Amino acid sequence: MRDAVIVEAVRTPVAKGKPGGGLHQVHPVDLLAHTLRALVERSGIDPALVDDVIGGSVDQVGEQAMNTTRNAWLAAGFPESVPATTVDRQCGSSQQAVHFAAQGVLAGAYDLVVACGIESMSRVPMWSNVPAGVDPFGAGLAARYPEGLVPQGISAELIAAKWGLTRDQQDAFATTSHQRAARAWADGLFDAETAPVPTPAGLFTKDESVRPATTPEILAGLRPAFEDPGFAERFPQIEWSVTAGNSSPVNDGASAVLITSSETAARLGLRPLARLHSFAVAGSDPLLMLTGVIPATEQVLRRAGLRLEDIDLFEVNEAFASVVLAWLQETGADPEKVNVHGGAISIGHPLGASGTRLMTTLVHAMRARGARYGLQTMCEAGGLANATILEALT
Repeated sequence: MRDAVIVEAVRTPVAKGKPGGGLHQVHPVDLLAHTLRALVERSGIDPALVDDVIGGSVDQVGEQAMNTTRNAWLAAGFPESVPATTVDRQCGSSQQAVHFAAQGVLAGAYDLVVACGIESMSRVPMWSNVPAGVDPFGAGLAARYPEGLVPQGISAELIAAKWGLTRDQQDAFATTSHQRAARAWADGLFDAETAPVPTPAGLFTKDESVRPATTPEILAGLRPAFEDPGFAERFPQIEWSVTAGNSSPVNDGASAVLITSSETAARLGLRPLARLHSFAVAGSDPLLMLTGVIPATEQVLRRAGLRLEDIDLFEVNEAFASVVLAWLQETGADPEKVNVHGGAISIGHPLGASGTRLMTTLVHAMRARGARYGLQTMCEAGGLANATILEALT
């Protein structure tokens, strides 16, 4: 029976997604091309053997339009004979790319495939793909939800209200994220997974949004980021506790993993790092929007025949602190096993790249800690979530 294994995983350091950020001068095609070259160089494969390249990106417009993944493969100097495509499952785009890649290997459609992701939020700002005055929802969706859907920040506030999460809890969680990421950098734990990026300003080597000096007291001084009189009237239960400090920032970054079967890995002399054990994707209430990680976790554990207690490490995307704290309440997972090297609040959230960024970090953390099973899940706009279980092989 065929399996699907990861044999290499790499990411760029993550930059602030604004003019002046460390990767702002790098075109998104070139940023992903750099990551793909690093993946190929580290694995030692002949790139002509790759059957497909599946990439994730959210704002597929402007410099990220016209199938960025294909453009990046060619920009990397790799064979024209290798196809590529770009998918969009919102923040889970590159995690979905991993699922598609692994499913292709399991089905026998692929022997060797790249899953990757890119987002340059400094050069292609969020919502660039929805021009002013354009309705992306249509009459049917408006009729089903006549009171209207809400921005993600309001969803994060509704989650905080529903699960009784205080501002102090969210700020404490965010502080821990920064402390863990800073410690991981100080201990050299990110060195193996990152590929520094040459830029006109010099070599970009380190995640730029990590703030080692962050404390709950500093975060307590920030104003709520999404407070709005209209939503306050509509949702009187909201206490306005979500701030820029306990939410993920906007970022630039790219990441990639190389997936094959154990049989092909042996034939090519590649060392499997982890088996892609099980996958799930879930839908949830598009108003709360960000709670899909809860049913997705339940589904993937059921598919895997595992219990929560069997999982050694978790990566739960820190879109907002309230999302992970609600997930912790519902699952009962041990917080000490969750995002052990920090998460999106500190490292950053370059949308389309985050799925394979989390997977890269999870693979390397599992190796460093001798973990057997790792579970990754990510909330996505529209009430969606992906979940993946990895099993360590080395």
